[in-house]
Amino acid sequence: MSAIVSLAELKSGDNGVVTSITGGFGMVRKLNALGIYEGRMILKVSTQWMRGPVVIRVGSTEMAIGYGMAGKIMVRPEMRAVA
Repeated sequence: MSAIVSLAELKSGDNGVVTSITGGFGMVRKLNALGIYEGRMILKVSTQWMRGPVVIRVGSTEMAIGYGMAGKIMVRPEMRAVA
């Protein structure tokens, strides 16, 4: 079983299953509206230099979220994605 890490710590190109979101009610609600919730598979596409935005893919939707927000999304890393 893989260790649980934050989405910010996940390597670019890796998948992870959301295990928890450690933010407040407002942040959890916003992420839920974006399709990010416990049990959902997320692909980390890339991250920017100096704690910039983190680009992720949820289903067929690609979006960027802030580094701080990504740090509050805890994921269990899965097998490396095949492009």
